[in-house]
Amino acid sequence: MIYYYRGAAVWKNFEQQILSTLHHSNLCKRFGRLTAIHGMVLEATGLDVHLGELVDIIPARGGKAIIAEVVGLRNEHALMMPYASVEGLCLASEVVARGSGYNIPVGNSLLGRVVDAIGQPLDDLPLNNVVYQQQFSSPINPLHRDPINDVLVTGVGVVDLFIPLGRGQRIGIFAGSGVGKSTLLGMISKHTNADVTVIALIGERGREVGDFIRDSLGANGLKSAVVVVASAEQPAVLRRQAAYTATGIAEWFRSQGKHVLLIMDSITRFALAQREIGLATGEPMGSRGYPPSVFGLLPPLMERAGALRGQGTITGVYTVLVEGDDTNEPVSDHMRAILDGHIMLSRDLASKGHYPAIDVLHSISRLASVLRHKQQRKIIELIRNAFGAYNNAQDLILLGAYEKGSNPLLDLMIELQADIDQMLCQKPEDHVDITISWKRAAEIAQKLDRVS
Repeated sequence: MIYYYRGAAVWKNFEQQILSTLHHSNLCKRFGRLTAIHGMVLEATGLDVHLGELVDIIPARGGKAIIAEVVGLRNEHALMMPYASVEGLCLASEVVARGSGYNIPVGNSLLGRVVDAIGQPLDDLPLNNVVYQQQFSSPINPLHRDPINDVLVTGVGVVDLFIPLGRGQRIGIFAGSGVGKSTLLGMISKHTNADVTVIALIGERGREVGDFIRDSLGANGLKSAVVVVASAEQPAVLRRQAAYTATGIAEWFRSQGKHVLLIMDSITRFALAQREIGLATGEPMGSRGYPPSVFGLLPPLMERAGALRGQGTITGVYTVLVEGDDTNEPVSDHMRAILDGHIMLSRDLASKGHYPAIDVLHSISRLASVLRHKQQRKIIELIRNAFGAYNNAQDLILLGAYEKGSNPLLDLMIELQADIDQMLCQKPEDHVDITISWKRAAEIAQKLDRVS
């Protein structure tokens, strides 16, 4: 059928629509072929692809196509890492480029759901009413960020008192294995007053994923949460992708004006996944085997959190698994420089049954002075100074070498141990109201002020 249009303007508009449709149409497919298989790195030739693009690899003897991501380009070869097992692939396998990278599903229907690293549901229920957005967003103009003035209440007494979080702040939880990071994350996610919680479980054992969702988060916590899971047995590209998927989902909720709590457990496993990818594609090794790309990817990922003008906020809580309890190892040291504060967990406190095992003296929030008023700052200063004096004399006290009456402040601290433990310790299922926390702290500070 031929349409006749009156006027050149109408025809020009129609011509532009046709050209635009042709430009975005997939009129041909780009084929290549595998030329080498090195462990989990696949090489292909004949492809015109860009970094981050997805491809489908078709086994030569038939079977389901395997999705892979382009992670490197070397001469005329594309380096790819698959999203599944490479079993069944051979050098006769055909590679088909998709023409684009992965897009993240977002929408209110994700609330209460558990999805994998590419946003597909893991709870055996259909995923409806979602839209798709690119996994990478443009860098945020620093002048478009709102100041962080509002407190995000976590319901964890020791955090709200000594390491306050502001809406839009980014903070790290640093600890070795088995010290209570996941338990503390569960407490924060369950008791927080954020509108939405987005949780990324990266490189966790499969058993721990179920335990976290059932026990730490709970049914009520899951209602306002989205959980993104890439467990330990999954390929490195999926473990890395989980961080971007969770951050992208959090960004969408922020754009809707929501106050979002983004929890990532752990950023160390994200770094380890990128180390695996970087070394496999030929990057040089740096400190402790970490290639340069690891430290290049961390700041842009962290900077996507924050408070934006005219939108909501993303408060980022990132766990850092320190190797051998060495808080100066490369990832920990780099993260402390990027984040707006750090919560240090102590193995000594955990071994004494002191939970959450937060080392108050070595933990800090860089926005504490903004988030507290004058009287609150005085209370915390008195308590911190007393903790420091007690910590210095703790060995003498435990050995029985300290004589009562030598130091009135230490005498009072010994006397107040039960009250201090009540202020600092908390069961995972308990929620501590912030007004109660400040009341307890004020009572202790008032007694300390008399002897200081």
